[in-house]
Amino acid sequence: MSTQNTRKTRKTPPAQRTPEAPDTPDGGGNSNSSGSGSGGAGGQGREPQQSGRISRRRLLGTASAAGAAGLAAGAAGGAWAHSAAQDAPPTALSSLGSTAVSFHGTHQAGIVAPAQAHGHLLAFDLAPRAGRKQAAALLRRWSEAARRMMAGEPPADGERDTGIALDAGPASLTVTFGFGRTFFSRTGLTDRLPTQLAPLPDFSADALDKKRSDGDLWVQIGADDALVAFHALRALQREAADTARVRWQMSGFNRSPGATEHPRTMRNLMGQVDGTNNPRPEEKDFAERIFVPASGDPSWMAGGSYVVQRRIRMLLDAWDTHSLGEQEQVIGRRKSDGAPLSGGHERTAPDLDKQGPDGQPLIAANAHIRVTAPASNGGAAMLRRSFSFHDGFRGDGTPDAGLLFVAWQADPLRGFVPVQRKLDRGDALSRFLRHEASALFAVPGGPRKGEYVGQRLLEG
Repeated sequence: MSTQNTRKTRKTPPAQRTPEAPDTPDGGGNSNSSGSGSGGAGGQGREPQQSGRISRRRLLGTASAAGAAGLAAGAAGGAWAHSAAQDAPPTALSSLGSTAVSFHGTHQAGIVAPAQAHGHLLAFDLAPRAGRKQAAALLRRWSEAARRMMAGEPPADGERDTGIALDAGPASLTVTFGFGRTFFSRTGLTDRLPTQLAPLPDFSADALDKKRSDGDLWVQIGADDALVAFHALRALQREAADTARVRWQMSGFNRSPGATEHPRTMRNLMGQVDGTNNPRPEEKDFAERIFVPASGDPSWMAGGSYVVQRRIRMLLDAWDTHSLGEQEQVIGRRKSDGAPLSGGHERTAPDLDKQGPDGQPLIAANAHIRVTAPASNGGAAMLRRSFSFHDGFRGDGTPDAGLLFVAWQADPLRGFVPVQRKLDRGDALSRFLRHEASALFAVPGGPRKGEYVGQRLLEG
């Protein structure tokens, strides 16, 4: 049986996933932090959806388990063992793989949907001889592959598929595409370069590796199953063929859906509840802050957004030497439940003026949530949808781990830049972080049916 036939034979179609506001990150859970914003989105409001589909792998596994049970009990009554195996209620199928996200829409997928458990972020550079025509053909191939995989189908002819995601559902897969500043010169489209793609300013805390920064094309892959995410990664790399080459690739993770007794805000690798005050779609100015309006300039970016990605290594060994109280003072929130040190619960607005018995502010002057508060940054806000990472250990034995910071905004000069400048000047958390890579990309709006991502740019 071909891969195509295996993945298409569904008794129940995958449930459509409803985009919702992620409760994503910053080191202290403030909606405006660029210092340690995490992808806490995945834990909020994600309800299991049941599927009646039984995969070939589960069917074989159940048969094997029943056979093994019969053999083990054979000497003591094999007939009884067989009967018990036959009559036992079947294990409920997990809903984890049954959720599908639509490829088409006003915005690209992977921005407001909850962050998934597994993610890959990568940049490509166009090959030396590739220009606008080749780039358009590549985006057409990528879009078709992404559309199919997000629906739980193989990316192309089943005979050409790798089989990595064989018998899996879509598992909330999203694929998002963007363009770097250099893409426009490489394709002769400098007259369509957005002013919002101006290079980010230098920050004093940056120690950036240029080889792991920037790029012509950007791809974000997220899924709740590791093999589904890797399958998409390999499929897109294969479709790039000789048109584009991987410049850098980073992989990350979040807490898996269902890992806690009830949906809750994510935690980052410092153990902090992370993402309490991320902007939410129900807020009246959400779209204005995050997405380019239909009347925006350039017109091909209507419904799109600008994403800042940074690799932020956390100095976890140094962080762990500090007491619980010291860590909470750095952030300005209780570690246990994310409530501000000024009192209340996680959703209580921090009282930045409240003082303790000693007359000192309960939230320190350089606490992360004070420095990143909207009131401290002219109302600047970003939607963070990040992933944690752990890439082993460095030569000195310290963990190479931290945050793949991903922040969305309608204009990075009004979202990311003012907040990062403030953090650069006096954030207590900064001494535990190292900013090692950075990139900025224009992410156009979602494609209509029959369109590919970027078509309005490349053919407009």
